[in-house]
Amino acid sequence: MSLFNKSKNRHQRISNLAGGEAYVQSPEMELASILLTSFAQDQHYRSAQDTFDKLKTLLPKLDPQFAAKAAIYARHEFGMRSITHVLAVEISAYISGEPWAKNFYHSIVKRPDDMLEIMAYYYANGGKTLPNAMKKGFAKSFDKFDGYQLAKYRGTQKSVKLVDVVNLVHPKSTDRNAQALESLVKDTLVSTDTWEAKLTQAGQVATTEVDKRARKAAVWADLLRTGKLGYFALLRNLRNIAEQAPELTGAVCALLTDQRRIKKSLVLPFRYLTALDAVQATNVPGKRAITKALNEALEIALSNVPKFDGKTLIVLDDSGSMTWRNSGKGNKTPMEIGSVFAAILYKSNESDLMRFSDDASYLTPYHGDAAMSIANRLIRSAKSGGTNFHAIFEKAKSAYDRVVILSDMQGWIGGNAPTKAFKNYKQRTGANPFIYSFDLQGYGSMQFPENNVFCLTGFSDKVLDIMQLLESDRQALIHEIEKVAL
Repeated sequence: MSLFNKSKNRHQRISNLAGGEAYVQSPEMELASILLTSFAQDQHYRSAQDTFDKLKTLLPKLDPQFAAKAAIYARHEFGMRSITHVLAVEISAYISGEPWAKNFYHSIVKRPDDMLEIMAYYYANGGKTLPNAMKKGFAKSFDKFDGYQLAKYRGTQKSVKLVDVVNLVHPKSTDRNAQALESLVKDTLVSTDTWEAKLTQAGQVATTEVDKRARKAAVWADLLRTGKLGYFALLRNLRNIAEQAPELTGAVCALLTDQRRIKKSLVLPFRYLTALDAVQATNVPGKRAITKALNEALEIALSNVPKFDGKTLIVLDDSGSMTWRNSGKGNKTPMEIGSVFAAILYKSNESDLMRFSDDASYLTPYHGDAAMSIANRLIRSAKSGGTNFHAIFEKAKSAYDRVVILSDMQGWIGGNAPTKAFKNYKQRTGANPFIYSFDLQGYGSMQFPENNVFCLTGFSDKVLDIMQLLESDRQALIHEIEKVAL
């Protein structure tokens, strides 16, 4: 089964959501696009419910086993949660009676709260009795977790609690979880040996707000001193530490910029964006120092970005739809996401940088510019016009080994898809580049039907590795999905 490299007559011409010519993706490609980009949020041309509805219309067109494997792949390799929970429910009618169905429900569970979310969606959409395969898969899933994990994801304030799952699926106890399951049913399961629990306890026993702050500051100090707070946990909790223990700012900045920890964690630069947003959105003590440390850490993390052979053209769409922000608090626009990714690739590889909307033009960053400075310059200079993919290849002046296009794929200027402009570019330069077309919104259409053109979706630690695989194996992503065991 080929996801990317299909014959041209397999690509049906359609109109995209902006009204321009595009090419319909195969059902397999469209499913991957939805699973790897959708965070169950409203988008510029499509609401979250539209996404769910599209998922429902796709399932009858797909091999149920492929859809199940794609969901597992998206959950475990890309960390996608809500959209895989939706698929786990919607696919139930298509896999009923399949011998591997219970294995799917066992495999889709990465954390205990995956079961809670799937069941909550099932009941909210009219479900009554859980499918037997879901019951059996969830019962087996408890074997994965120990008392610490079960206590952490009890969901005591949720509509579906972990104890509800236990009472419905009746998991068999193991040496790892027997005591925890018994305590969970008795409502006495409490986590006390985690840093989260210690912070909670500090707040519970404090008698005044001053006392609470002092106790929490002491916990944070101990966690930093003993190294019990992992690098990713440090990034997620910067705002809390700054508010509750401002005297630790110096220690926090030192840990953030520790080259050994950055290298060991394999953190990629765009992981710092959420932390930067959280810190900059408040007036926490030490805000300036922490922001400076985060930007410095981001530059250090460039060493974790994979390097590509040859020369790359990185192209960022700065049309109007790319600058639209949905109503979710703190959500980034596709332009903001794409600008950072473009800057990171530019800084890490031999490359040129281009922006396009109504037209296209090269951008030459200042010598020594930091990645975030380049990203911010791209955002400030956004034209917010239409989307003209033809202009990319009309303005491209060199023979590139690959072209990375960061866009929502809603081209409409010129009416037709840019296949002729792409052909002329190849003839003019003698190049035959790989084209990586990143659909930043997962709308479901693409601009190119050509060979060596790959429609990629989503950002995770795996995306850049997949790009490298594609240059040696055009069907790498489909192969990865097909390797998922059921």
